[in-house]
Amino acid sequence: MKYLGLAYFTPEKFDAMAPEAVKALVSQCPPLDEKMRATGKMLVSASLGDLEQWRTLRPQGGKTRVSDGPYTESKEIVGGLFIIEADSQEEALRIASMHPAATLGEEGGWAVELIPMDFYLVP
Repeated sequence: MKYLGLAYFTPEKFDAMAPEAVKALVSQCPPLDEKMRATGKMLVSASLGDLEQWRTLRPQGGKTRVSDGPYTESKEIVGGLFIIEADSQEEALRIASMHPAATLGEEGGWAVELIPMDFYLVP
């Protein structure tokens, strides 16, 4: 089974952190990312780009409306994602718990959501 991991942060909390605290926090991420990769179960890992460049597309009046920014009315924003393949939910939880947003960054509102998924590669 494949699982989608969404790594969240709370912009207001993260922005309130001192720059040196952010740097110290982020410097702890690469070893945790490597620990996840070392399981051999991670298929994809990505940090998402600058929020200023995000766009939301919604159907409206028979057309597609494009607006600035991420989700409306959301306090938490997805900052990264990963896909793992695991033999059980327990294994998926064990691997996802290695992600930096599951172990660090409480002061920045970090969190991980783990979602089972069907996954198809489009040729």
